[in-house]
Amino acid sequence: MTMAPRHLRKRLLTALALASLSFAAGAQVTQGTQDKPDDIQLPDLGSSADALVSPQEMQDYGAEMLQQMRALDMVVDDPLLDDYINNLGFRLVSNSAKPKDHFAFFIAKDPEINAFSAPGGYVGINSGLITITRSEDELAAVMAHEIGHTTQDHLLRAYESAKKDTPLMALVALGAIAAGGAGGGEAAAAALLGGQGAIMQKEINFTRRDEAEADRTGIMTLSKAGFDPNAMAEFFQRMEDVMSADSGGIEVPSLLQDHPVTAQRIADAKARAAALIVEEKSKPSGTLLDKANWDKQTAPIAYVKDPTTLTNVDTSVPSPSNYLLMRERVRVLSNDPFRMDTYYNELLSRKDGRYNTTENHYGYALALTRSGQGAKAIPQLQPLLDKYPSNLVLRLAMADAKFQAGERAAALDLYATLNTQSPRNKAIGVAYAHALTVGGTTAQAAQAAQMLRPMLENTDEPDLFTEYAHASEKAGDSVRAGEAYAQASYLSGRPFDAMEQLKTLLKRKDLDYYARARIQAHIAEITPLVMELHKRRVSTDDNPDGNNQPQQQLGTNGACSGRLCFSLGNGIP
Repeated sequence: MTMAPRHLRKRLLTALALASLSFAAGAQVTQGTQDKPDDIQLPDLGSSADALVSPQEMQDYGAEMLQQMRALDMVVDDPLLDDYINNLGFRLVSNSAKPKDHFAFFIAKDPEINAFSAPGGYVGINSGLITITRSEDELAAVMAHEIGHTTQDHLLRAYESAKKDTPLMALVALGAIAAGGAGGGEAAAAALLGGQGAIMQKEINFTRRDEAEADRTGIMTLSKAGFDPNAMAEFFQRMEDVMSADSGGIEVPSLLQDHPVTAQRIADAKARAAALIVEEKSKPSGTLLDKANWDKQTAPIAYVKDPTTLTNVDTSVPSPSNYLLMRERVRVLSNDPFRMDTYYNELLSRKDGRYNTTENHYGYALALTRSGQGAKAIPQLQPLLDKYPSNLVLRLAMADAKFQAGERAAALDLYATLNTQSPRNKAIGVAYAHALTVGGTTAQAAQAAQMLRPMLENTDEPDLFTEYAHASEKAGDSVRAGEAYAQASYLSGRPFDAMEQLKTLLKRKDLDYYARARIQAHIAEITPLVMELHKRRVSTDDNPDGNNQPQQQLGTNGACSGRLCFSLGNGIP
């Protein structure tokens, strides 16, 4: 895959985030003078917005957005981080206003301090925001705020207000990203700077009322989930203080541009938090799960939807903060490992010992392993494991380091033990399967495939399908391997590649009834998307011929991209 230049990728992601935040340009212009007091609860939307954009269409759009971001290497795809950020997100969602709504959380590979909510309950948190937070409460606060935008239907409200004024700008952004998948992103730049570039020229923010409501519902969600309700105000205050300390030469964080903060807003957030704390203290003991008890129940991993991922783990031994370990993992996986090698080496070499912490040693070991220096990573991890022998994250890091250092047998023993303790943990499963497949026997590859197959259900992680494909191929099951490779291509934003792979598979003479049915079902699932991209002549990484075709011009009456089409007036049906 040819990745777009960084400056273009940054602009594309910014456009996408802005579009997702308001879902249509100019919404605040029509609503700004009609804001109600913050303490008035907005009613549920009527049928008008829902009729134009169904919940399933919103969810499909969010899924396509994530696939296109993956195609441009804009997502930190890592099973361990994916579990962490989704477990944290679902802990909040379960205490939100709409705990049964669809949500999915992911980490965007971008150093900007920002987060955004997208259609269908997709919430993106930039790597730059995660690494700047000082506590899990701060990270949870930002996520709770974005969840609030979704549960209060702010995206639909913005779309409903702007539907007669502008095209659906979020889909324009998606079209630009799809167009920029190949050729270094030139098509995407043209789309953004041309007639469709209006998205970059408009203020696309939620209304003041929306922001206040997201603050209020977010703080309530934080409190119910056992986090410090003051964390939201404290984080925004810290960002403001950084800006005030030296306004010259410091670029305003995207978070403050998209979520404008005022002294009044911070004061309101603090007041709401204080009121919640007073209210909670007046309740009988045990009515709310406090943070200490939550952490004690779930150590060494944060809230997990499936408790079986933590079976047989000794929680009696103290464990380092999982948040701090994951924060450093984000830092390493979103940057060049050799640069991170230097970064941690300098931190740990300081004479004052200020940075001689568990999380920094873990980050250093991870950077060393990723840069091909597993043997050097082992002595960084061993003292940590001596202190925290039951910590899953550290044990997995040691297994990875040993495998990278050539100690395959020792690594396999560690992986096997971890897999026995947490048989449905994706991070362990992928790492163990990789170790079994690489340099292993046919029987070991078959073992890896068998272990991964149950994990493929209800997942959109392309790396999981790729690892399963490698294992199946080595085990001699080329049909299953082909299906998995095609699914990985589809989830990575390459639908045309996926379609061609599936069509090739379907031509095989040795397919049994069940394999043929599976492949035909995959083709039927992908066909609408491929046909729509062909119809709109959208150029993608796996369909570069679109560059030689005239781009579909999106008029003011309608917008269409991917499998989604929306009717606006007399526009596209």
